Formats: sequence, C-alpha cells, structure tokens
Amino acid sequence: MRFGIDFGTTRTVIACVDRGNYPVVNVMDTVGDSQEYIPTVVALDGDQLVAGWKTEDLPAKARSFKRLLSAPGTNTHTPVRIGDAERPLGEVLDVFAREVVEQLREQFDTDEIEVVLGVPANSHSAQRLLTLAAFTQAGATVVGMVNEPSAAAFEYTHRHARTLNTKRRAVLVYDLGGGTFDCTLMRIEEHEHVVEKTLGIAQLGGDDFDRLLADLAQAQLGREQDLVDEARFAKEQLKPQSRRLILEVGDEDVIIPVEEFYEAATPLVEQTYEVLRPLIGDSENLTDTDIAGIYLVGGASSLPLIPRMLRERYGHRVHRSPLPTASTAVGLAIASDPDSDFRLRDKVSRGIGVFRERDGGAEVTLDTVLEPGLEEQHTAERRYWAAHNVGWFRYVEFSAGSPGDFSVLAELLVPFDPNLRHLSQEELAKVPVQRWPDGYPWPEVVETISMDSNGIAAIRIGIPAEDFNVAVEVRALH
Repeated sequence: MRFGIDFGTTRTVIACVDRGNYPVVNVMDTVGDSQEYIPTVVALDGDQLVAGWKTEDLPAKARSFKRLLSAPGTNTHTPVRIGDAERPLGEVLDVFAREVVEQLREQFDTDEIEVVLGVPANSHSAQRLLTLAAFTQAGATVVGMVNEPSAAAFEYTHRHARTLNTKRRAVLVYDLGGGTFDCTLMRIEEHEHVVEKTLGIAQLGGDDFDRLLADLAQAQLGREQDLVDEARFAKEQLKPQSRRLILEVGDEDVIIPVEEFYEAATPLVEQTYEVLRPLIGDSENLTDTDIAGIYLVGGASSLPLIPRMLRERYGHRVHRSPLPTASTAVGLAIASDPDSDFRLRDKVSRGIGVFRERDGGAEVTLDTVLEPGLEEQHTAERRYWAAHNVGWFRYVEFSAGSPGDFSVLAELLVPFDPNLRHLSQEELAKVPVQRWPDGYPWPEVVETISMDSNGIAAIRIGIPAEDFNVAVEVRALH
C-alpha cells in the first residue's frame, strides 16, 4: 500500500492512496480519540526513547528536532537535548520513523509499506539522506522524495483546476511549516507540473511565532517561565475575528491583545515577501502575471495574519488550503500513485560547489559544479591534472537568491601520490600538502559529482590511468 508522509516540524501527517482518492490517515491518541496527525516528538520513558502520541504524558520531551536537520554540519551524531539527557539525532529519527511505520502496519494490516516522503525544498543532501535512511531502516520502501511545496501544488490542481486557464498556467505555493518556509513557482502544462524556481528560508516557521508570543506572555507575567507550549495552543485557537489570546499558565490566565501579537509578528511575515519578490517579479499584485494564485499551505499559514497581509499586498488571488496541515501529505500521496494523471518535473533548489586554489595557491575560488535549479538526476564532470601530492576538497551546497546560505556537503582528502594511498583520511590530514615540481608527471584526475532523483549528492574522484578512485556520498553518514 502506498502513502504520502509529510514529516513536519511539529506534526507528521500521512495520506494514503485509495482507488483515486487520497484520504488523510487517522491515528489514535493515548485516550482513544482519532487524530489526523502524529506529534513529531520523542521522549524518554525511563531509558527508552518513545515517539508520537506515546510521549503525551512524559516530561522529558524533544520537540521540533527536525529543525536540526537544516543546520550546517548536521550528521547522525548531532546531539538532541531531551530533558537533562542527550541522544544522537540518528537514533531520534530512527525511533520516530519506526513509530510512524508501525502505526501504518497496524492500522492497514500490511507489511508492504511504500512511501513518498516530503522534504523542505531547500533541504541539503544530509537532511534528505538522514530522512531517507530513517524511514528505510524502519521497514518502509521509499519510492521517492518530493519537495514539500511541489507536493502541495498537486493538491492545488486536484482541488482548484478551474482557476487555471490559457492565460494563467502558474501557481505559487507558499509553504510555511513549523520550522521552514519554502516558496515554489510551479507551471502547469496539461497534467505535468514543472517547477520553475524554488526559494526559501531554512529557519523560519511556526516555532518562531510561538516563541514570539511566549516572550510577550512572559513579559506580562513578570517572571522567567517556558511558555512555548501554552503559546502554541493559544495561537492555534485564533480565528479571524479573535480579539485576544489567552494563555493558561497554571491557575493564571495571561491575556495578550491579538493586535499586539500581530504587530510583533509582522516582521516575520515581511521576511517572506523578500522570497516572493524574485518569483513574482516587479508586479505589486498578480494582475499582470500568469500566476493563477498564491496557495497557502503548512500549519503555520493558518495564522489569520498571514492571508490577511498577503491579500492586502497581492489581491484576491491568495487561496488558503482548506487542509493547510494536510495539503502536502495529500500531494505526496498523489505523487506516489502510479495511476494518477499528474506528473512532476522538479528541480534541485540548491547548487554544489567546491573551493579550489588558483594562481599556484595565491587565491581560493568557489567552482560552481551544479547550479541551483537543475533538474534532478544530473551529473557534472571535471578533468584536470593534479599538481599536489594530496588533494584537499571542500564541497558545499548553497541556495539560490541573495544572500543565500552555505552548508558543508563533504570534505574529502585524495592521495594523488601513490605512496600515500595506504593512509586513512585522518592520517592524510596530517600530511603536508606539497606542490609537485615542473616536469613531474602530473596524473590526470576525473572528478564526477552527481545528484540522484531524491536530491542526494555523490562525489567520485579518480585517476583512470591508475585505476584509483575515492568516493563519498554525503557528510551525514560520517
């Protein structure tokens, strides 16, 4: 059986493929009530890690651990704080993925769990690989990974096909989740969805609005206290007509005027304008564009301030998904359905580069090997003559836009000198890098960088004449 899994920062939502329909999977909580999500939370029950609804009554919890995935240098050993303890991120992900897959096995009485996973559009290779590995080790067959806003566009055309016509063939998906913001311009050609461009902010989401509201409440309360959970609950009760937020803090009620919260939150929403501008162009509204609509998805887009501000700026073609928290999961289920009419041509939102020396080491420049915006399953090759005994390669991934952001993809040492090839990477790091003299028979090097259909990079550096190769996937495995 096939499923779309939207592994979210605060909630994980699942939709299944059911004969052309894509219903959201309901999960029982600890009191037997049906819920449309699994909390993206792990907790310690004694020394044992548990996940999802099993964490409900446990004090030592780790929420929003997914945000760690977008941090530069993240790997399986990145520590996750759970109460007074720490556990490696790889273990946390494995436990959570196992809970999700086990829920599906029990509910649908099958061991054949095939899934398409959603990932933030600007996620780097480490984030994609860690997510893929966790669900694979949990026993699911991962048939694909799709950028979250691209998946939500499937749900848009499934629901709003009539807004598309010969003059308006594009959709702008505004995806504000718990931890990340992504925006994708998607062009619809018949049943094919073609990604034009994707931009985003890796560290902006509903968590930031929660913390902001918690700070306002704490200032009014007049004492230090962690109020993020209370703030999240109060924020999620907001309606367009609400005039105040009530945070229940023990026996006290902390009351924050909605407009005070909105005034404080406005700069966060304005940050998203900077991402929208390059996708929409110079137009102050959508009238002079071929964009059929801006589609708001992601749980954080439910905050009434967001559609209000966007409609004030861009007019009536701003549509809020009726299932903001489930839109991506439904789109992922559509993407997983081999009988669906919809097809996706996605693009990688991040590029890959490597720092290289020029002019005999006098300068260091970034050689862009794969540009952002390439279609997936792309391979680039470089050929050159090795001038040093050891090659020290520092690969980075970077996002489009200005200023963009860098994350380390891999750091690789290559012994071009045959006498050094018995050394480990750690031992090579201690070898002085020396330039060979003129007249030395420099070996020809072939460097291959590839991106697979899941957006995961692989690097191979070799000397064909000597049948020697060094390969690495991504830093997340280290």
